[in-house]
Amino acid sequence: MTEEQPLLRLHEVEKHFGDFAALKGVSLTLAAGTVTCLVGPSGSGKSTLLRTVNLLETIDGGAVYLRGEMLGFTSRGDHRRPVTKKTKRRQAVNFGMVFQSFNLIPQLTAAQNVALGPVEVLRADRAEARRQAHELLTRVGLADRVDHYPAELSGGQQQRVAIARALAMKPSVLLFDEPTSALDAELVAEVLAVIKELAEEGYTMLIVTHELAFARDIADEVVMMEDGRIIESGPPGQILLNPATERARRFFASVSH
Repeated sequence: MTEEQPLLRLHEVEKHFGDFAALKGVSLTLAAGTVTCLVGPSGSGKSTLLRTVNLLETIDGGAVYLRGEMLGFTSRGDHRRPVTKKTKRRQAVNFGMVFQSFNLIPQLTAAQNVALGPVEVLRADRAEARRQAHELLTRVGLADRVDHYPAELSGGQQQRVAIARALAMKPSVLLFDEPTSALDAELVAEVLAVIKELAEEGYTMLIVTHELAFARDIADEVVMMEDGRIIESGPPGQILLNPATERARRFFASVSH
């Protein structure tokens, strides 16, 4: 992959909900093996941006590209049309999404939750999918919880199952939407430690987070959003410690107290 073709590229992405413009021409690139953290006040468009990347939301303008392939649409000249459902599914499995609220299936054990995607979507062999699920759950520190149901797990353990579930799909990009926001303070560290290990292993990640110290430690780039736009981006040391805009300075001052 050349420098001219990043792994993931968003070009002037727009998204509207009725008359409300949630994203207003957002452009962003992610190189393979890098970690980008999205920060900013609530309602600034961070979570919507993630949902447009993995095709949970259809964009209203601009384009998203993975390895140079436009996602969600085909284009001929000035005309574009939505891709087929089959193509959309193929494109979407490139992204592993970890939600705020875990989204585990309560009737399935941890291992069954992790194995479900590979079996149902990738048509993997059931025995192999279960073996892989055990391996991934061990990797996130849950070797002794593989046959436990979500209700029998702490919030931190449930989120680690959700991370293992995302990894099971062998995604090109991992997306995290405030992965610690639903956790008690003492459980945050165990989830952040798993994400940090994945970063060290070279996973490409786009993370919405309010944990600024974590962003400083893990990110290659920090992107601040407000009102559906990117207002500042750069290395974490620059953005978090010496922001260029007054709005960013006020925001970081308010969340650091």
